[in-house]
Amino acid sequence: MNCACLRFLATRFERVFGLAKCRLRSIGGRYPSNFLQRLPQVGTHLSRLPLSFAFTTVLLIAGQAVAQEEREIETDRDSFTPALSTVEQGRVMVEAAYTFVDNSGVAESHSFPELLLRYGLTENIELRFGSNYEIGGEPNATSGSGGFDIGEAFETEPGALEEEAKVTYGFKVLLLEQHGWVPLSNFTLMGATPTSGKETASRMIASYTFGWDFNNEWEWASAIRYGFIGASEDSFNSWAPSTVIRVPVSERVKLHAEYFGIFTDGAESETTKHFFSPGVHYLITKDLEVGVRAGWGLNDQSADFFSNVGFGWQF
Repeated sequence: MNCACLRFLATRFERVFGLAKCRLRSIGGRYPSNFLQRLPQVGTHLSRLPLSFAFTTVLLIAGQAVAQEEREIETDRDSFTPALSTVEQGRVMVEAAYTFVDNSGVAESHSFPELLLRYGLTENIELRFGSNYEIGGEPNATSGSGGFDIGEAFETEPGALEEEAKVTYGFKVLLLEQHGWVPLSNFTLMGATPTSGKETASRMIASYTFGWDFNNEWEWASAIRYGFIGASEDSFNSWAPSTVIRVPVSERVKLHAEYFGIFTDGAESETTKHFFSPGVHYLITKDLEVGVRAGWGLNDQSADFFSNVGFGWQF
C-alpha cells in the first residue's frame, strides 16, 4: 500500500510539472534545451524512493509540528505559589481575579481586578505589568498574582474601611530547566506603586520558585517571597514561604492543595499567619483557563476564610 501511495504522489508530481512545461514553453528559451524533456524523470524517480526515506521524512515533519505546538496556559493566579513556567516568547497572557477575605477582628476585604499582563520577551524572560484596587479592614495578602501586601496591615478600628489602589511592574526569569532531581526554577522581581490611599511609598517583592514535574503529570512547586515594607510609621522585613501540589484529574481539570505562611521581622507588632488552600482549575481551551481557590487561616492572626475566582487568557 505504501508503494501505491508513492506512485500516486509521483503521478501528481508529473501532472504539476506537465503544467509547468506548458508555462515554460510559453515564456520560451531561457532554459537548457533538454530541461523540458527531463522533467518527467523527476516524477518517475520519486516512485522509486526507498520506503525508509519517505518514513523518515514523515517523522521529521511530525517532529517539527510537535516542537512548534504551543503550551497550555499556566497562570500565576492559580495559587499563592507562582507558576514554574514563563510566558512563551512573543505571547501575551492576561490574568484577572476577585478575592474576598473574611478577616479576623476587622471588616472583610475585597480585592479586584488583580490584573496582571505578562509578555514573553525571550524564551526565558517575561515582562509584567498590573493594577489592583482593595477596600476593607486589611490588605489582601492571599493572591498569587500580587502578594505585595505580605505582612502589611491597615491601621483600622473594627468595622472601619480603608482603600488602596496600585500599579505593579517587574519581570520573571527562568533560571534552570528540570534535569532529573535538579528542579525547574525561576526568579521574579516585582514593584508596586500606590496610586491612591494613605501609603505613598513604592515597594519591591522578590520571589524564588522551584519545583518538579513528574511522569504522572503531578507537579510539586515551592516558593519563598521576600519584601521590605517601608510604611510611614513602621519598616520591617516580610517573608512568605509556600508549597503546592497540583494533580490533573482529567485533560481539562486540575486540583491543587497548598500551604503558605506570612511572617514579619522587625515590625512593632510581629505577624505570623498560616493558611491552607485547595483549588480547582478548568481549561476551556489550551489558551483560556478559569479557576477557583479557597482557604482557611490556621491560627488566630490569620484571616478566617478567603475565596478567589479568576481567569487567564494567552494569545
